[in-house]
Amino acid sequence: MAKTPNYNFERKERDRIKAEKKARRAVEKKAARENNPESLDPSEQSDTEDEIVTKTE
Repeated sequence: MAKTPNYNFERKERDRIKAEKKARRAVEKKAARENNPESLDPSEQSDTEDEIVTKTE
């Protein structure tokens, strides 16, 4: 005989796993910002780095 699905439990498990993953990513991002803050600060980046120079003949 087939097992009756427990949708509420399955949804709670998916949500729990998503929350753990989100928390882990937040911790990793925070650690990355603390280790190398100048590379992630967009206000200090130069606008000329992103420009593409084209020559016309």
